Amino acid sequence: MFPFNDTEPNRYSLLPYMTIAIVLLNAVITGFEYRFWRTDPSFLREVIYLYGANPYLVGAGMGGGALSSLTSTFLHGDIIHLLGNMLALWVFGRRVEDACGPWRFLVFYLTCGLFADVVSSIIYARTDIPSIGASGAIFGVMGAYLILFPQGRIRTFVPIFFIPTFPKIRAFWVVLYFLAVQIIPALNVLFKKEDYGVNYWAHLGGFVACFSIFLFLRPQAFQRYFSKMPI
Repeated sequence: MFPFNDTEPNRYSLLPYMTIAIVLLNAVITGFEYRFWRTDPSFLREVIYLYGANPYLVGAGMGGGALSSLTSTFLHGDIIHLLGNMLALWVFGRRVEDACGPWRFLVFYLTCGLFADVVSSIIYARTDIPSIGASGAIFGVMGAYLILFPQGRIRTFVPIFFIPTFPKIRAFWVVLYFLAVQIIPALNVLFKKEDYGVNYWAHLGGFVACFSIFLFLRPQAFQRYFSKMPI
């Protein structure tokens, strides 16, 4: 299952300016990473260790602390990592931003990223390997979309017997699918100490932070939600 776009219209604004700005900022930063990495292969590693969220340093009160939790949200390990995250942000972020307004959406996005790193730092407290990527923040945005637009339709790529299909699937099922596939690996990390290249606990932490969306909604969207009206 591979989501492509949200098919529902915005209510309050024409363009998701902040979502576009976040996507462009991530792309520019990744471009600079690889521009300098080509001339100095050690550069990317240095950037990750300098600006990534290191659980051991966060717990010890050293390094960038909360600041590194934010800077790590804008770093990606490779182009595929970047494209996957930014596509998900575009699919789910557009209407969430519409319900919040651009600046409230930015604060919500960063809040989810920060909380995702807090959870990750607790689980990996003795690990000195930095965590990077926007996935935690994006899972928060996906969770907010689920809360606000559970009946929204997401155009999704689904191969059936090697035949590509593009059905419109309710957001409820799309988001719950991506949430469900995080749970078993996260439990394996916690109880079996298995090692993964994906920070599943950051995903779950970001998703939990989605409930803070009610602090960031436009007043009108807030009133419509609790009046059981379409947002």
